Amino acid sequence: MDAVIFYAFSALVLTGAIGVVVFRHPVYAALSLVTTMIAIAVLFLAQDADLVAIVQIVVYASAITVLFLFVIMLLGVDQRETGPDPRRFQRGAAYLLGAIIAAEVLLLAGREWAIGTAPGDAPLDDAQGGNVRAVAKVLFTDYIWAVQVVSVMLVIAVVGAVVLARRSRQIAATREREGVPA
Repeated sequence: MDAVIFYAFSALVLTGAIGVVVFRHPVYAALSLVTTMIAIAVLFLAQDADLVAIVQIVVYASAITVLFLFVIMLLGVDQRETGPDPRRFQRGAAYLLGAIIAAEVLLLAGREWAIGTAPGDAPLDDAQGGNVRAVAKVLFTDYIWAVQVVSVMLVIAVVGAVVLARRSRQIAATREREGVPA
């Protein structure tokens, strides 16, 4: 049964990831991203990584993807743009970068890596509440300011992107009305 779940949801992950790249409409690509994220969460659940699966659904599948959809809808990215194709020069650079990464993966595969100290023999769920409680305690006590600063920075980045996009659209519309070439 585990193998069936693994292969079914792995196929769903791959299908969703291909959909993110293949779909031309950004909303469909974002929905494919949600499918991929949820399927990855199921794979985490199959590995008994409950915390990571919940984080995957709450943070990635819901919050970030909804943020993507919000920005797509607000900025009107799904509308056709005019002008030269910006991908003309990017395609060659993408092929070159992909070849470099593939060469690195092939070069580094099969090597032994020093990963620090050997893991202890202590069980994962000890008397203090296990890893979930330990991660939550550290995250919301020692690193609370870092978490808050990152969340504020993300909100500022989205608001800044919206303001800049709206401003450039207003300038283009004003120039078009006045007959000034861009």
